Amino acid sequence: MTSSIVSVNDNERMDPTHPRADGPRRRRAFTAADKLAYLSAYERACEHGEGGAYLRKEGLYSSLISEWRKQRDAGVLAGKRPGEKVGRLSAEQAEIARLTRENAQMSKRLGITEAALDIMGKAHALLESLSERADSDDKRKKR
Repeated sequence: MTSSIVSVNDNERMDPTHPRADGPRRRRAFTAADKLAYLSAYERACEHGEGGAYLRKEGLYSSLISEWRKQRDAGVLAGKRPGEKVGRLSAEQAEIARLTRENAQMSKRLGITEAALDIMGKAHALLESLSERADSDDKRKKR
């Protein structure tokens, strides 16, 4: 039995079908404007149920979107110049972002509740009117 051993030079280029054939990639950096643009595009895609497809197309992770939302809601992204660093949120900024999101959710629920109460009031008035009409019709028939 003969075994053939092929020597491989470490400095040779990889097979072009390999995912990293072009070498290691530099980590992407996003400016505040980029983050805001990605967020708005992602939210538009989510309205049509295509959020996951958008993330795959752009090569983004949902955790990035979550972090950027927190930064946007805390006001960290607004007013940043191109190239200016956006650091992690402080505890206070994170709390502001959480409260802002919670406030938006509560406002939405309040709007839904007010609409439901308005509909219930109209339904009650309609049923009251129908009931009064039925009572008056019964009195006329009894005479």
